[in-house]
Amino acid sequence: MLYFLAEYADQFGPLNLFRYLTFRTGGAVLTALLVSFMLGPVVINWLRSTQANGQPIRDDGPESHLIAKQGTPTMGGFLILLGLAIGTLLWADLANDYVWATLVVTLGFGAIGFADDYLKVSRYSHRGLPGKLKIVLEIGVASVATLWIMYVMREPLSTALAVPFFKDVLVDLSWFFVPFAVFVMVGASNSVNLTDGLDGLAIVPVIMAASTFAFITYIVGNAVFSDYLQLHAVPGAGELAVFCGALVGAGLGFLWFNAPPAMVFMGDTGSLAMGGALGAISVITKHELVLAIVGGLFVLETVSVIVQVASFRLTGRRVFRMAPLHHHFEQKGWAEPTIVIRFWIIAFILALAGLATLKLR
Repeated sequence: MLYFLAEYADQFGPLNLFRYLTFRTGGAVLTALLVSFMLGPVVINWLRSTQANGQPIRDDGPESHLIAKQGTPTMGGFLILLGLAIGTLLWADLANDYVWATLVVTLGFGAIGFADDYLKVSRYSHRGLPGKLKIVLEIGVASVATLWIMYVMREPLSTALAVPFFKDVLVDLSWFFVPFAVFVMVGASNSVNLTDGLDGLAIVPVIMAASTFAFITYIVGNAVFSDYLQLHAVPGAGELAVFCGALVGAGLGFLWFNAPPAMVFMGDTGSLAMGGALGAISVITKHELVLAIVGGLFVLETVSVIVQVASFRLTGRRVFRMAPLHHHFEQKGWAEPTIVIRFWIIAFILALAGLATLKLR
């Protein structure tokens, strides 16, 4: 919204700052952070007043959660979405289709998560929306966004898959790109959801991934930098750096209230939205495979669940004491802060590995 002020730079020189992507990204970070800080207590009090017993705690989860996390309100992802939306709408170029496509995925997945959380809280049960219905709704939102992205993006990138470490490799998936992109968005969304099981565990890796993709979007959206690093330039994708900045700011603001012991949980409202956002950004920047590296912690958590379920159904034995993986370490006696901080370290290393792919080619 503030981007239009750059048009008046001839009359007032300092307004030229609004042309600079780095300035507007910084503004989005600070705006989203302040919105989260200022509205956090209000939103949390509202959630407490509407959720008499807080988030339902699963009986088959770690026993410590039945006591330590009882009564904590959920749906705190609404606070993240507020900061993210305000920061993006205020500082991004709203004529950019990629910004709107990413917002559609983020807010659409957030709405699905909100409905799921609402049903859980109102029934005081861990059963929300039926699993198949959630997936169908997510696929619908992701499909609309994918077709929009393909329409906007130039050939041959619109249906192509870029392979990291290989500078000129583009695999044309044709219309198979639609289910592939949908899989990336829906998969990323549910992977973050599976990771969100301990205080602060999911939001910090999301912040790290968003910071990484802020850099990637800036590079990919700049023809000079893309050519130097031998990346596939995507004109207009650089504007997503503002979105990523807003996500970082909103995430940091939410972490203030989600740090152990958490005052609020993000719930599916936040986890589905954050994962979907990262998936959409990776599709636009042609870094879908890099997302699997940057978000490797989310992949690891998801694989642990898949392996656990497959092993139990095929052999009747469990590979882990409990899945997802962070619960396995809880059952081994690790303290919650130990698990969270060590997983943060893993996420940081993987984010650096993802950045390394920009040069290793």
